[in-house]
Amino acid sequence: MVFSATALLLLDAAAAPQAPSPITQFAPLIFIGVIFYFLLIRPQQKQRKEQQKLIGALKTGDKVITSAGIHGMISNVKERTVLLKVADNVKIEIDKAAVATVVARSTEESSESAS
Repeated sequence: MVFSATALLLLDAAAAPQAPSPITQFAPLIFIGVIFYFLLIRPQQKQRKEQQKLIGALKTGDKVITSAGIHGMISNVKERTVLLKVADNVKIEIDKAAVATVVARSTEESSESAS
């Protein structure tokens, strides 16, 4: 009986699988993190840099479209805001961050680049 109990203990110890290494366990998490960086974080950082460059280059006379869909021409650029001419005698003041795209640059810039 002693022999059979010892034999069972030895068989159980030999049949028990070894634990995988910690690197093998965390490899899928690291892989998912890399995928998130390249598919979500990096493109958004690029988009944010382009938006900052666009906001920094705003000048009087630029025709723009805001994120709310308002079309207008910039009549004055301040530190944090822009005065947008929407129609005759209608001007609204918006935050620079609300400018989504620049449709046409001012005529001053196009005449400088032509010279």
